[in-house]
Amino acid sequence: MSGCKSGTRLRYRLTLASGMLECLCFAGVVFGYASLVFVLKEDGYFSQLCINITDCSGQDEQFSLVFTIASFLNNFLCLLNGYLFDRCGTMATRLLAVSLYTTGTLLVAFSSAAYSVLLFPALSCIAVGGILLLLTNMQVGNLFPAHRSTVITLYSGAFDSSSAVFLIMKVLHEQGVSLHASFLFLSICSIIHLLRTFLLMPRGHIPYHPSEYYTYGAHTHTYALCPVSFRSCVLSWFFLWHLLWLSIMQLRHYLFIGTLNPMLNRLANKDPALVSQYTNAFAFTQLCGVLCAPWNGLIMDRHKGKPLAPGETEQDADLQSSSLSLFLTSLQCLLFSVSASTPLLPLQYLTFILQVLNRSFLYGGNAAFISIAFPAYHFGKLYGLMMCLSAVFSLLQYPCFALVQGALGGDPLFVDVALTLLTLLVFIHPIYIFIHCRKVAQQRKETDTVATVSSTFPKARL
Repeated sequence: MSGCKSGTRLRYRLTLASGMLECLCFAGVVFGYASLVFVLKEDGYFSQLCINITDCSGQDEQFSLVFTIASFLNNFLCLLNGYLFDRCGTMATRLLAVSLYTTGTLLVAFSSAAYSVLLFPALSCIAVGGILLLLTNMQVGNLFPAHRSTVITLYSGAFDSSSAVFLIMKVLHEQGVSLHASFLFLSICSIIHLLRTFLLMPRGHIPYHPSEYYTYGAHTHTYALCPVSFRSCVLSWFFLWHLLWLSIMQLRHYLFIGTLNPMLNRLANKDPALVSQYTNAFAFTQLCGVLCAPWNGLIMDRHKGKPLAPGETEQDADLQSSSLSLFLTSLQCLLFSVSASTPLLPLQYLTFILQVLNRSFLYGGNAAFISIAFPAYHFGKLYGLMMCLSAVFSLLQYPCFALVQGALGGDPLFVDVALTLLTLLVFIHPIYIFIHCRKVAQQRKETDTVATVSSTFPKARL
């Protein structure tokens, strides 16, 4: 029996470690787009849109559009992906993810400057396939109940850090390794995803509190019918304020990443060596996402192992713990936006640090909060709908970029200031959660007081 138990624990740890590797090296590579753009420009992609050597605004706008569409589909299709995950299970979802991811990497591998348009479907497939891999890995946190939020945020941080893969491609490109060879290698690595799908992941879902000897192949877990409807979850204030919180911060990050290259060109007076230096610095900071994200998980799990207050549920304790995480994430975004709005090139080093810190807190905290505030039965659909609706909001990045390039003459100051003021709205969510928890605690205290009084002074019998 002890041998069976140790074997199960070993498999859990292998699942955790391999999932970490998958998220770190593959899932979120599309967000290293700034490094990829540098290579694509050198290889002549969309170069026909340059009017002359000094005016390549048309090329920049096209690269921005590629990222806008990819990042939009990355989130917008999450609703369909979440429904697929909830209804069809892990294996079917992962097979779709691997198919999309491999298609995207092969499209880039066989593209060229003459077929620059292939970047549109390629980056979109890589983005959607990557987020599907992350979605199926979120449930691994259920294998470690005492550290559930920590595991979820760790995977989210690894997802962010995988954007450094495009930096590695950029460095290899400078050493003579072609972009096509690099993407062919990524395509071949899909074999790893398939092996993990069949050997280390369940066919269905991992339950929140698995039995002591739960194994993936022994049985397929199905959720019991949830008494809370999906509609009531979506119409709750928890969902609506969380949607606002996520959408505003995500727009700020997407616009920053999508316009990083032209912004650096403007601040560095189009010095290619200086732009390359800052692009590398940005990509290197993305590696730190996997180091920053667990801090958020530790903040959310800090109450685990402590006794609950009388009448307090586990969800109440989790919600109260999450309010600090939500507030710190909001504060980070405000500081990041202020720093990004300041047109000083050396200050962008600080901007890069704040950006990766906030991004790692944002997405890890998003998934962890949904898993805390709503039933596990609806996790995939709610996570997908949240990302889908926030994706619609993120489409504002393209008109913002067009406004900067057109009417504002390349100076993004007014747009940056407007986004910074908009960021102040994200503080509503943590304040609402804090007030809600205080009200629940007060009601619980009043109920306990009434119960104590009733037991002390029983009603006189007639």
